Amino acid sequence: MNIYKNFLSTKEFSKVKEKIMSDQMPWYFNDGVNKVPDEDFQFTFVFLDENGINCSEEMMDIINPILKKIKYNKLIAVKANLLTQTKDIVEQGFHIDQPKGTTSILYINNCNGYTKFKDGTKIKSEENKLIKFNSRLEHTGSSCTDQKRRVVINFNYEYI
Repeated sequence: MNIYKNFLSTKEFSKVKEKIMSDQMPWYFNDGVNKVPDEDFQFTFVFLDENGINCSEEMMDIINPILKKIKYNKLIAVKANLLTQTKDIVEQGFHIDQPKGTTSILYINNCNGYTKFKDGTKIKSEENKLIKFNSRLEHTGSSCTDQKRRVVINFNYEYI
């Protein structure tokens, strides 16, 4: 696993955060987190999936600075996830993102939520931090209790 603090320049990250956290961001309700349906819910925005780009050029501009810094051979999926504040921290359950390849998560805001791996490693949600790991590593996200929302962008790809 690799952890990169201050992954983007301050200027680049400010633009990404401003757009993702704005009230103009088109979030879509998902009746489940790891599978649909399950006992949890989240809001997502799919930039790219197995069928290709799933959004406007304007929306792709949000992630282009990140894509320029991630080394990949083939981009599989890019999705922003928004989990709402809960009274207590809620973990969504261990899962893998894809059977092969690499996953990266860019944290958009500071909060007491985290990403936890099956081996017990916890990565705090700290804005402009990117973690990169083997997609087969089981992990779970969590809600937060100290902010209204926890927001990340998840990238799945084949690594060069």
